[in-house]
Amino acid sequence: MKKVLLGMSGGVDSSVSAILLKEQGYDVIGITLELFGGTCCNTDAIVGAKQICNSIGIPHITYNLKEEFQCKVINNFIDEYSNQRTPNPCIECNKYMKFGAMYEKAKELGCDYIATGHYAKMEYSDEYGKYVLRKAKNLSKDQSYVLYNMPKQLLGKVLFPLGDFESKEDVRKIAKEHNLSVASKPDSEDICFIPDGNYKKFLEQNSSIVPKEGNIVNRKGEILGRHTGLYNYTIGQRKGLGISYKAPLFVIGFNKERNEVIVGEQQELYRKEMKVNEVNLLLMDKIERTLDVTVKIRYASKPAEAIINQTEAGNIQVIFKEPQRGITPGQSAVFYIGDVVVGGGKIQD
Repeated sequence: MKKVLLGMSGGVDSSVSAILLKEQGYDVIGITLELFGGTCCNTDAIVGAKQICNSIGIPHITYNLKEEFQCKVINNFIDEYSNQRTPNPCIECNKYMKFGAMYEKAKELGCDYIATGHYAKMEYSDEYGKYVLRKAKNLSKDQSYVLYNMPKQLLGKVLFPLGDFESKEDVRKIAKEHNLSVASKPDSEDICFIPDGNYKKFLEQNSSIVPKEGNIVNRKGEILGRHTGLYNYTIGQRKGLGISYKAPLFVIGFNKERNEVIVGEQQELYRKEMKVNEVNLLLMDKIERTLDVTVKIRYASKPAEAIINQTEAGNIQVIFKEPQRGITPGQSAVFYIGDVVVGGGKIQD
């Protein structure tokens, strides 16, 4: 019997994943990572996950990773905002916690696989002659975007039991059939360590970042208004600028040295090219030639057609077929061929 370590948050997706894996004949161990104390990893979540495991007859353990989470995820979040970049902490958490530390724990426990309740698929591809990461069948729930940064050696060693579900209601139906208390539990959409969604307050209370007023300028350097601190603004932001102008204005960039927020009209938000660093490729070791792909520049964006090539330094140059709105440094760009994840990286300034 193959043994699998399943990450459990106390939510419906990971709980149903436990049921499905057990029904498929796996020897399942549930694990809840103690990360911060937010919505997905607090005491209630641990108790809830343990109760679910008891009700379906599998063991449950906890794993304290608070120090690692602070170092790899929270400190990165603060550093990125300090440098006017917009991070995605879920991607860092997946890389270092779920597919890093949790995988190491799985090996310690003699497990053959790890599993999570993410909506994605891991399948062997005859076309590529290897295991590949694919989009979930339910594209509206697909989470392959936040999984591109997993270590390549995990291909074929991760199970995603929810990858072929057509709707979230089908998942909830299984939970109800097994009388799970989480069957109607709402989805968590906030950053786990900022449950109230107020990242500005979090930064002020947990870092050396303090409000420092400065000028809001256009590309010509003309002063149009005042800002309350660079970290309070993101690329594409329109609300809260407090500027009266002949046309709507949006944040299009920053000048950290001069402590300036740069604004422009809507057409100035569009770019046809970008560079990506901190690259992680899953489908190949290196992009040897120009590759036609689709690209997601943020979790909720529609895939856009582009060509990519890799420089000698390992970075990737992206040229879009059509200009894209609001390309944001610090966010991840993820590349696909069809529904297969090629890889991705961080959008550069």
